[in-house]
Amino acid sequence: MQNVRHERVRELLKREIGEAIRREFNVDNAGLITVNDVDLAGDLKSAVVFISIFGSESQKKHGLELLQQNRIRIQGLVGQSVVLKFTPTLKFVVDDSLIRGNRVLQIIEEIEKTLPADTAQPDEPK
Repeated sequence: MQNVRHERVRELLKREIGEAIRREFNVDNAGLITVNDVDLAGDLKSAVVFISIFGSESQKKHGLELLQQNRIRIQGLVGQSVVLKFTPTLKFVVDDSLIRGNRVLQIIEEIEKTLPADTAQPDEPK
């Protein structure tokens, strides 16, 4: 039962943190900040928030700085909207898994282009 509660709280925090960021930060300054995942501690007192920032390099840098500077404000907004005994202490980490995943897909496409046409797709057994 603890596991189901933990998962529900994690998803709720993910949604509410995303909403707080959307309301607080201007996309022009901070880029588009999305919450990819939340890793919640077993005691629910701390959470690592995995984010992606889409925009120019300066927007990405500024967006991360804004998140770190306004961490307590975001925690407060989340604490008002999510009723828990303790509001988790948030730590923001840039999640580059989407970038790495896209790079893997590009490499696969490049390999497929270099393969001869007859070996690109093996015949199905009859």
